[in-house]
Amino acid sequence: MKNKFYTYIQNLQDTIVAGLEAADGTSKFREDIWERPEGGGGRTRVIENGAVFEKGGVNISAVHGKLPDTMRQLFNVGEADFFACGLSLVLHPKNPMVPTVHANWRYFEMYDDNGNVIQQWFGGGQDLTPYYLFEEDAKHFHQICKTSCDKHNPEFYPLYKKKCDEYFWNAHRNEARGIGGLFFDYLKATQERSMQDWYNFVSEVGNSFLDAYLPIVERRKNLPFTPEQRTWQEIRRGRYVEFNLVHDKGTLFGLKTNGRIESILMSLPPHVQWVYDHHPEAGSEEEKLLNVLEKPVDWIAPWERHIYRTRI
Repeated sequence: MKNKFYTYIQNLQDTIVAGLEAADGTSKFREDIWERPEGGGGRTRVIENGAVFEKGGVNISAVHGKLPDTMRQLFNVGEADFFACGLSLVLHPKNPMVPTVHANWRYFEMYDDNGNVIQQWFGGGQDLTPYYLFEEDAKHFHQICKTSCDKHNPEFYPLYKKKCDEYFWNAHRNEARGIGGLFFDYLKATQERSMQDWYNFVSEVGNSFLDAYLPIVERRKNLPFTPEQRTWQEIRRGRYVEFNLVHDKGTLFGLKTNGRIESILMSLPPHVQWVYDHHPEAGSEEEKLLNVLEKPVDWIAPWERHIYRTRI
């Protein structure tokens, strides 16, 4: 399974990078091949200063070796070897009307002293972080997520949407990082569902990414924006940084397993602001976004049920 999934994410990286380069129109991804001293390595691809994407990365890695002490404590196990591979991406567009997006699909194995697999699971998801709310975009992103889930189990979308809303919550700010999507972890074999079944589900979601995100990029990338709207984007990027450095398990896992720092922190945007005690103008589009981030929204519900409208 580990070889099968690693081959899958290698091919998915190629597909996603090609789609993003076409959407940007000018810049290409730079590639770095790196090795982890304890075992394994990865292929980092980064785009910077493009026509659409100010900074972004689509990275794959496959690392292995002795499970670090911090991870042994987390999993409550003794000495063990592990293997982990995954694809992780973050894209920060220039235009504040285009949302930031994050996605990750990963696989993990742990072994006993004889090399037998004693634990294995999948995890991942994809989520959207807009700076200005377009309900059409939110609905589209979530509909693609739901369609992918429904092909495998109609209970998956509401379950993994809820987990996404819970996970991407900036507890110290008491607000969501964005408008969510899907988040799942520890997808293990059961009597009802094999690891092959989980592979089929996770790869279904991964294959849906470009369909979920690129139509939004095309609708918004040429919209005009003001310096004030750019400032708002940079302020909100600050909340993104706070989540990644304070709460994100993937960032913490990479740091604790001696991952490549440049690849781990590629998720951080290049231009960010922290303005003291900033509050948007009452009734503004910026305030409407904050109102939506106060609690989860059912984006699949009919539009007339939503009270927020964007007039940009």
